[in-house]
Amino acid sequence: MKSINELGFETLFPIQAQAILPLLEGKDVIGQAQTGTGKTAAFGVPMVERLDPQLRRVQGLILVPTRELAMQVAQNMYKFARHKKLRVLPVYGGASIERQIRELSNGAQIVVGTPGRVIDLLERRVLNLSSVKVLVLDEADRMLDMGFIEDITYILSRAPTNRQTSLFSATIDKTVMKVCNRYMKNPVKVFVSKDEIGLTQMKQYYLIVNQGAKFDALCDILREKGVDRAIVFCRTRHETSKIADRLAKKGYRAQALHAGFTQSQRERVINAFRAGKLNLLVATDVAARGLDIEGITHIINFDVPCEAPVYFHRVGRTARKGSDGTAITLVSYGEMGNFDNIKAITKTKIEELKPERNQDSPIVGFF
Repeated sequence: MKSINELGFETLFPIQAQAILPLLEGKDVIGQAQTGTGKTAAFGVPMVERLDPQLRRVQGLILVPTRELAMQVAQNMYKFARHKKLRVLPVYGGASIERQIRELSNGAQIVVGTPGRVIDLLERRVLNLSSVKVLVLDEADRMLDMGFIEDITYILSRAPTNRQTSLFSATIDKTVMKVCNRYMKNPVKVFVSKDEIGLTQMKQYYLIVNQGAKFDALCDILREKGVDRAIVFCRTRHETSKIADRLAKKGYRAQALHAGFTQSQRERVINAFRAGKLNLLVATDVAARGLDIEGITHIINFDVPCEAPVYFHRVGRTARKGSDGTAITLVSYGEMGNFDNIKAITKTKIEELKPERNQDSPIVGFF
């Protein structure tokens, strides 16, 4: 309670209100909720409450799909666990395994890790899961999309069968339910929303524009709305780099982020964006999940994603933790089919921008 008070929690988000009690009671839980609505606290607070600070062994394991998410979840877990004196360790590839081995031998009690690095540590016999009481699969749909099903199966086989297992996911499909049915015992189902975003404070717009005019449209949006802190999503690495370069030449503090970066390069860019040294992050979907940066006011989809759920993951980077946010999607005529699919599965309103046009600029005066 001391940690929770220090963090300024006053009211519960729906996922927390529905998941915390069954988790405290030791029940398995399947939780579906949008990103940015306090999911980590929903499973993190009960985990901290149920573990023994006197036992210097790994008792809590949280599996996540990406390195960025491992760092962010571990950071939050540390804040929840601080006054209970539980040691939290993030483990992921691209960082020193020797340091992680050292921390494990020093008595880490909560491990937050990506499946690959967790298996590496298991095979080196430095990570022992025999004392695990609570196991969490976070962003389960994303882990399955990334092909981690065999890794997850192996890790779960190494943990005690009498553990508590919870699974959190933005989307609950047949593949995710298969994992639930195989590894969970009479789970409590907490389905907060079928949409990735159902927040009233999220404003969503789209603009129909020729593909060749998209960059000019993007610049007009940035200027018209005085956008100061945004992520611009592109479909390919090449386009990401090209758009970031063109924005930088126009004087914007913009940088690309995609899967071709090394871990240290990615961390450098994310930290610069977090610290306000950059005001525009031009990213592929590598940044669509688990990138928890406060104060992002706008998400701009330079390209319409091919799969509708990706749209919701992207725009979930704004309007987080109760704040306002705006998402704007540039839709070329060839992308109308994909965009219609997105509109068909959301209950929230996506308004069309009807720009005025003149000879100097393809877009003037949006709202």
